[in-house]
Amino acid sequence: MLRQRKSKRERREYRDQALQRYTKQRQRNLLARPGVHDFILVLDHMKAGFNVAKIFRSAEAFGAHEVHLVDIGPFDPAPGKGSFKKVPARFFDDFSQSHRDLVERGYTIYMLSAECECPLTASELPLKSAFVLGHEEWGHSFNPEDFPDVACLSIPQYGQIESLNVAVAASVVMYEYVRQRHCQAVVAT
Repeated sequence: MLRQRKSKRERREYRDQALQRYTKQRQRNLLARPGVHDFILVLDHMKAGFNVAKIFRSAEAFGAHEVHLVDIGPFDPAPGKGSFKKVPARFFDDFSQSHRDLVERGYTIYMLSAECECPLTASELPLKSAFVLGHEEWGHSFNPEDFPDVACLSIPQYGQIESLNVAVAASVVMYEYVRQRHCQAVVAT
């Protein structure tokens, strides 16, 4: 069955409905409470497409403390299944603002990139960890040399493409953080 292309009117109606959902859930987000874990995701200058909502969905599932949105406009929260209103969101115009906030609160900051030499799985992640995920095409919005305290981690990959969808990469890093916390708790008992 061939799928017909939506008319301009249908696309405009969808965008208007998505904006209404975003506005409503952003207001409800003011009541969101931090999750059970102390990690923070920093979504750095990402496209406001479905990946942002999907990352909120995983952040809620893994118990994220909060999510920073750096220079990200309105997005359709529908793919997140209501999680945008449950995980605290903080909005920043540029990375330096988010960075300053994280440093003041004692977070160790990691940027994720395929070019990083240190694999995520070989790193002991501190309790207060923040993970910066960049735009899928252009990467991070900042020059890493301007932020020497931001460590660099990669997710080990063995295929030929060496590229993960950003929402998948976010889920992998959250899983590894939670796995390490669980393993430390089991060893301590």
